[in-house]
Amino acid sequence: MNNFKIAYHASHEQFPPSLLLELAVLAEKAGFSALHSSDHFQPWNSAQGESGFTFSWIGAAMQATTLPIGMVCAPGQRYHPVMVAQAAATLAEMFPDRLSISLGSGEAINEYFSAEPWPAKAQRNERLKECHDVIVKLLNGELVDYSGHIKVQKAKLYTLPKVKPKFIGAAVTPETAAWLGSWADGLVTINKPMEKLKEIVAAFRSGGGAGKPISIKVQLSYDTDSDLALQGAFEQWKTNIFESSLLSDLTTVEQFEAAAKYVRPEDMHEAVHISANLEEHLEILRSYKSMGFETLILHNVNKNQQTFIEDFGKHVIPKLQ
Repeated sequence: MNNFKIAYHASHEQFPPSLLLELAVLAEKAGFSALHSSDHFQPWNSAQGESGFTFSWIGAAMQATTLPIGMVCAPGQRYHPVMVAQAAATLAEMFPDRLSISLGSGEAINEYFSAEPWPAKAQRNERLKECHDVIVKLLNGELVDYSGHIKVQKAKLYTLPKVKPKFIGAAVTPETAAWLGSWADGLVTINKPMEKLKEIVAAFRSGGGAGKPISIKVQLSYDTDSDLALQGAFEQWKTNIFESSLLSDLTTVEQFEAAAKYVRPEDMHEAVHISANLEEHLEILRSYKSMGFETLILHNVNKNQQTFIEDFGKHVIPKLQ
């Protein structure tokens, strides 16, 4: 797998952007071969406590490192697709062939401030496809007029990149994956039981995604001690273990914290690979690689990022490459 990459996930909900910049530099030195950035207006809980603006940070991270960078983006409500196209074009012009954008239908917690109604999932998917098509046309240099879920009037980009960014589709169900296969440049999903992952990948490929790259965001918690790894995951990520249908519709930090009120530390294992044993993490990551995932996006959900980066750089990444 010549294009295989291991990406460090920069979690803007958990860390200030200045620290994430330092961690990105450290990740490159440690042997990570890509970066991946979240994109939230708010964190999911007050213990996470941050939410920097991703597009600003990516420009700095691209200047500070030489790595390709992927980001999550949900155009259509807080982000007008014309502005996403302009931001992507600017980054891709300055840093050719290093940007990819994972498009998703979004979460209400990031969009409610617009005071616009939060659409049902089917309408959000329709809006997402409209946004994708508008963005692609703008990056092709076209003059765009459009009226649908979104409206565009005589928009044209004057700064265009020589290499257009890839637009990856984000999916956590086979149904969404099959739909994305017909138009997205690739697929990104999150860690799930192997049988469910196989269904998602098969649906993407049968829906038109055969031959396109697939990536997985691996949520893990590694620390020097198993109790620390579990406690760190629980404190930071207990609001994030629910089904996507719930995660996408809650609107405030307080609602997420109320939903997680009865989550126990032992419940975290269903959504997060938690271990202080590097060999256990390596075995899991090898299984994802063997499924054909070309990029493993590693998100250490606890706060101890430096230990994670350094130990994985020494003991895990060399054995995966």
